[in-house]
Amino acid sequence: MDNSGQPQSDSGGSDRTTEPEAGKPQRPREVGGGILMGRPFGVPVYVSPSWFLVAALITWVFGGQLERVLPELGAARYLVSLFFAVAFYASVLVHELAHTVAALRFKLPVRRIQLQFFGGVSEIEKESETPGREFVLAFVGPLLSLVLSGVFYLGMLLVEPGTVPGVLLAGLMISNLIVAAFNLLPGLPLDGGRMLRAVVWKLSGRPMTGTVAAAWSGRALAVAVLVGLPLLTQAGGLGGEPEDFGSVDSLTDALLAAILAAIIWTGAGNSLRMARLRERLPDLRARTLTRRAVPVEADTPLSEALRRANEAGARALVVVDAHGVPTAVVREAAIVGIPEHRRPWVAVSGLAQDLKDGMRVSAELTGEELLDTLRATPATEYLVIEETGEIFGVLSTADVERAFVAAMARTPS
Repeated sequence: MDNSGQPQSDSGGSDRTTEPEAGKPQRPREVGGGILMGRPFGVPVYVSPSWFLVAALITWVFGGQLERVLPELGAARYLVSLFFAVAFYASVLVHELAHTVAALRFKLPVRRIQLQFFGGVSEIEKESETPGREFVLAFVGPLLSLVLSGVFYLGMLLVEPGTVPGVLLAGLMISNLIVAAFNLLPGLPLDGGRMLRAVVWKLSGRPMTGTVAAAWSGRALAVAVLVGLPLLTQAGGLGGEPEDFGSVDSLTDALLAAILAAIIWTGAGNSLRMARLRERLPDLRARTLTRRAVPVEADTPLSEALRRANEAGARALVVVDAHGVPTAVVREAAIVGIPEHRRPWVAVSGLAQDLKDGMRVSAELTGEELLDTLRATPATEYLVIEETGEIFGVLSTADVERAFVAAMARTPS
């Protein structure tokens, strides 16, 4: 799936690039990620609670099919159906791992893989640098699904048809074929949309042009799914019996089509919006967002430090040693928490955060490089320095977040 910063989901595998959150660290534990199942290749794999809903749905639907094909199973057919549901999502995980391995091969960090209601999501944190890499990163998922479909087909040749193994292998072969075909459709947020984006990017020389073309193709695809899927099922065009308009089955198909269309439409719109946001990210500059700061020694009373800052027109305080070397930055939140009448008796050292590795940032940082630097070392304030090593000022996480939100607000859908 699309690799340009949008939340997305699809039936059988996707990946996304997650837009860096301004000033926020890379979390060691994903809140709301679901149940942690493992860390293949060092990437955490989560199962969303919605997976259990779709697993129950697959178990029920596939169990009904087994009742017609293998009636002798009785109630045990639901146990076989549950095994199919787990095996199917294991195939989806392989699809996602293909994206993940390719991303890691291209040195693109992957935050996590999540298995959820309509398939899987690989959260890739950066854009591909070239259209060729973008194409490969998108294609490997459907390719692995096709390979799995072939493996299951070969397995069918080794077992008796009409048996439990035969039916399971046939179901997994068909489901993986459907996953591959669906993801190859040429529209974002599907893998085929990313492949289309890569092709247009290569021809035009502009990634944004590719994103626009693939996003609108995705929106057209959403409309086609919304209208075409119910018509196909009603006419028996997908291999089943024709359905009566207004029947329970036709209404179910229409609901499924509406859900899929909404997911594709939303994913395409998010892809476009995040791509436009990325064009605005270079406007985030450490130099322009940095607050002017005055140096003060550790034993300086807060009231005196604030007086010096006001005289200099500064909005931040940097604690320095006797040689003028910065050792800490005074936290704005701590200053606000000190009543004015107590400030003459409070030294700035008690309100300061020692400068750790990563809390000294270059004044030349911009865009995603700036956000990545801040996320690598969580803090509320950072010391901004010139290339010569001189103090330029203090960068507040809150200022970066406000600038980021403002850029998002200016980005059209």
